[in-house]
This record gives sequence, C-alpha cells and structure tokens, in this order.
Amino acid sequence: MERILVTGALGQIGSELTAQLRHRYGGENVFATDKRDECPANMVETGPFESVDCLSPAQIKQAVSQYRIDTIYHLAALLSAVAEARPLLAWDVNINGLLNVLEVARVYNCAVFVPSSIGAFGPGTPPDNTPQETIQRPTTVYGISKVAGELLCDYYFTRFSVDTRGLRYPGIISNVTLPGGGTTDYAVEIFYQAIKKKRYTCYLEPDTRLDMMYMPDAIRAAIEIMEADSKKLVHRNAFNLTAMSFTPQELSQEIGKHIPDFVMEYQVDPVRQAIADSWPNKLDDSAARQEWGWSPKYDLSKMTADMLKVLAERVARGEL
Repeated sequence: MERILVTGALGQIGSELTAQLRHRYGGENVFATDKRDECPANMVETGPFESVDCLSPAQIKQAVSQYRIDTIYHLAALLSAVAEARPLLAWDVNINGLLNVLEVARVYNCAVFVPSSIGAFGPGTPPDNTPQETIQRPTTVYGISKVAGELLCDYYFTRFSVDTRGLRYPGIISNVTLPGGGTTDYAVEIFYQAIKKKRYTCYLEPDTRLDMMYMPDAIRAAIEIMEADSKKLVHRNAFNLTAMSFTPQELSQEIGKHIPDFVMEYQVDPVRQAIADSWPNKLDDSAARQEWGWSPKYDLSKMTADMLKVLAERVARGEL
C-alpha cells in the first residue's frame, strides 16, 4: 500500500482507521472521503479530504485517478439497526456502493478492503464457535447485503483478479467515536453513561451474548490483513474475527468493579433484540489466526479498564 483512499472516513471505524493509516503511511498518502461535506478539523489538518458519494461511480473514479490510488478501504455503509429502518437505501448504499468501488478498482488495479460482519449469519447458523464456512441465512437486509458483498468480493477476485480482502467484524467498542446505528451499540453507550450518570438502560436482554472487539484491535486487523502475504490467504474476503464474547449483564458487572454504584436497567427494543438473537454467540476465528497471524490484544477486563480511563480523561478535559 502506497496511496490509500478511505470511503466513509467520518464513520466510527473510518475516522480512527484513517488516523492510523496516516500515522503509518504518511498523511499525504491517505485520502479521506465521505458523503458528508462537514469534516472535523483533525481530519483535514492531517491529510487530504474530499466529499465523495460511493453511489457516484464518476466521483470514485475521479478520486482514484487524480490521486493515483492503489488501495481502497471501503467503509461507507448503513449499519444494522439503521438499515432495518431504511432497507431500500441500505441495499443501495451497501451493495451498489460496493459494486461501484469494485468496478473502479478493477479498472485502476486497486486492492480493496471491505468489512463484513457477524450480521452475515442468521438463526440457522451454529451459534457457538461458528465455523469460518457455514450456513449463512441472515434475516435482515443488513445481513443479506453483507453476504452478497462477501460473494461480490470473491467474484471480483476470481473473475478479474482484484485483490479483495475483508473481515467479519463483531461489535466494535470505541473510546473516540460514538456508535452509528448498530445492534451492538449498547456496548459503547454504556461506558459513556457509566461515566456521566452511573446508570444505563440497555435495549437488549441481560443474557444476550455477542462477540465484541475493542477498536484498537479492529483497526490493527484491517491494516494487518491488507499487509498480509496474498499467497497465504485462503478465505480472503470474510475472515471470522473476534476478541471477546460477553452479555450486557457481564459487561455491567465488569464496569461495576471500577464504578461500584453503577446501575444497569433494561428496556428491551424488540427490533434490535431480534437482530441480536439471530447472530452467533462466538465465532471461530482460527482461519484468521492461521492464515495471517491474527491475535487480539484486548479482552473484556483490559478493554473495560482502558475505556473507563480514557473516557474519564475526556470528561475531565471537557470533551464529553
């Protein structure tokens, strides 16, 4: 990777991934794009930014051609809960946007990173130690778009030799950016509320177990998979990925070790609960470990301690 384009650079993953890519490859070599025109100061101060809509092939082509891009991190997408509220738009953005990026990559010989998700699985999938290759019959438009995206990336690799690579992310927890409409957002929101109010109302049932990952691990994985030796990659576009698996109750108890008077309440959202119930409890990520050396650095205990420490510092500085 020498010249990198990031779509959806203002999103939860995109904003932090862009910063790390600029630190690693130089700010002038990482071109941040997003549909939104308003851009935080730190994004434009550290490197170039342009408004690019992934639904416009001409805009993608212009950016790739102008900046001589060789690698695209395609992160522009609608997340699970938002997608269920706007299914037609979700299909348009998640599939047609991806297809536009893949076509430009084919013409300009770019490598492409595309994140998939545990949402690509469904209620018929084995929920525990979910295999790398197994039944995928998701019940949400988000999940359907992720399965279709995995297959599209496989097709562009086998048919056109586009160097496509991707990860099936679990829920991602960040101490920098707020969540953006995903089913696992509670695992981010709870920390902010624990710091501010010492109380949180969770929209999932207390025993809902889901795979999770701390953002530093998620960012590192996205960079490592693109830097991996292509010859060693068998699965390429849909590596199961995980770092920890817990329930809302278990997360609440872990936070309680640091904030003893923290109180967790529950008001279940049936839409998000149904989505969560259709997802695996824990993925088998042995393929990622074997093929490119994946290994998470954060478990529940270490992540919780770091989240609370960082957010407390941000509150003290008046940032939250």
